[in-house]
Amino acid sequence: MADVRFDGVRKVYDNGQVAVHGASFGIADGELMVLVGPSGCGKSTLLRMVAGLEEISAGTLSIGGRVVNDVAPKDRDIAMVFQNYALYPHMTVAENLAFGLKLRGHDRAEIGRRVQAAADMLGLAGMLDKLPRAMSGGQRQRVALGRALVREPAVFLLDEPLSNLDAKLRHSVRTEIAQLHRKLGTTMIYVTHDQVEAMTLGQRIVVLNDGVIQQIDTPMALYERPANLFVAGFLGSPAMNTLKGRLQALADGGFELAIDGGGRVPLGQAPVAPEWTGREVVVGVRPEHLQPAAGGAAFDAVIDGIEPVGNEMFVNLRHGARPLVMRVPPQALPAVGERIAVAVTSEALHFFDAASGLRLEPEA
Repeated sequence: MADVRFDGVRKVYDNGQVAVHGASFGIADGELMVLVGPSGCGKSTLLRMVAGLEEISAGTLSIGGRVVNDVAPKDRDIAMVFQNYALYPHMTVAENLAFGLKLRGHDRAEIGRRVQAAADMLGLAGMLDKLPRAMSGGQRQRVALGRALVREPAVFLLDEPLSNLDAKLRHSVRTEIAQLHRKLGTTMIYVTHDQVEAMTLGQRIVVLNDGVIQQIDTPMALYERPANLFVAGFLGSPAMNTLKGRLQALADGGFELAIDGGGRVPLGQAPVAPEWTGREVVVGVRPEHLQPAAGGAAFDAVIDGIEPVGNEMFVNLRHGARPLVMRVPPQALPAVGERIAVAVTSEALHFFDAASGLRLEPEA
């Protein structure tokens, strides 16, 4: 096992495009770190630099305390699992698992031991004689994981390994990856654009956008205290609702937001610093922190749609021209097209500077 360290790592392509801007962070020995962000944000480029498949334009990359900028991929003690499995179609599962070990000159007994151990761990013991074409997508992905596992590397690299699976398989294989990490305790770097995968798998998450690290923290810390509007909107399903306007103090000591374009939203005794009064801000509120009002401060919204998903309902609302989503337990609601009074959970609101998009925090 080994830790991984990025120090001012940049990637600039020949055409001048900057894919990664000065990334500096560490991944602890045995940690499962997720790199997440939209397409083109630089997450796969970072992973490929760890693998040695992309040259580093500036900065240093260390694995296990050794700078590896100029170390060949085969000498980095890493194993990579790709999105497309990359299995040899003419080889059986056992042959696919053993192939890399044979190339490295391991003896027959050691290869057999490692292949059997990986097959037992991943539930492939009864499939060793099968060809990939006779297997499901989830089984083929497990073979790809097993081929990395038999290497017994210091660092596992997983590049969107679940993208080609359907929703049910994604959930089961995601669970298997989490269990595998707990059993092995090996350092893993996992790349995905799916925020659900990031939240459920990562011990910590690196959120990237346009090659710039936006925030690094645990899943729940990112969800509860996003550093900026990008992180707030990217993590969470449905995404955080945002309302832009000017903060106004009320006579009762509470606050309200005068929405740009018309409308007012009462914020109650929200955690607002006095100096923010009159300031242009963006207020963020998670869908679960909007609820049908049972009296008290509320604002009116029109119901645009109701999506029952079993144990909860997503209610699509419109306040003026602004769409909102409310997450509630199953219950009777006004019909689509009718108005509903909505209250916000004041203590759960997030405040961001309208100009910079950065989180605002009242002084302690």
